[in-house]
Amino acid sequence: MAGEIPDLHARERKGTGKGAARATRRAGMVPGIVFGGEKEPLPIQIPFNELLKKLKAGRFKSTLFNLKVDGHDDVRVICRDVQRDVVRDLPTHLDLMRLRRSTRINLFVNVEFIGEEECIALRRGGLLTVVRSEVELIVTAGDIPEKIIVDLSGRDIGDTITISEINLPEGAKPTIDRDFVIANLSAPSALKSTDDDAAEAEGEDDSVDDGSED
Repeated sequence: MAGEIPDLHARERKGTGKGAARATRRAGMVPGIVFGGEKEPLPIQIPFNELLKKLKAGRFKSTLFNLKVDGHDDVRVICRDVQRDVVRDLPTHLDLMRLRRSTRINLFVNVEFIGEEECIALRRGGLLTVVRSEVELIVTAGDIPEKIIVDLSGRDIGDTITISEINLPEGAKPTIDRDFVIANLSAPSALKSTDDDAAEAEGEDDSVDDGSED
């Protein structure tokens, strides 16, 4: 389970309707609603600058948050929609959904590489190219992994690491059906140049006419 779920701070919003929403925006806040979880919808408001910062950071709609509202118990939520101004593309309203522990959701999980000291390719001066630093998984809200571990021990130059080789947490699966690449290990540039030169020289030798007759 994830060791750290980011907090999302909000305040309860007393008024509802278009007039109250406009007043909320004039006060530098973004109105929103929290729904689901067999509870009544809760009108909220979030500071505009705080929400905009989180939106610019990316993955807002696929991040699980711990919603903190004064006077209410903390609850896990995920964003289901962010409405934006059609001209300025700035947030004007957001919808948050409460999650049960058994709720299945899509989340991006970071990839962590271990075993570098036991990696044959890296010890030979090879290069690790990370194709995906995070992977989108389908998980249950009560069992969210903190990270995905990729062990490089024993890996050699030319190895490719795909998602099928990774031990995912129980109940978790990728959103992509195909066996996609996580990372690969390649030869260092100097070694590649040497191999290319050798291949080129061999090709030149083969093309030389030795002057013999049939």
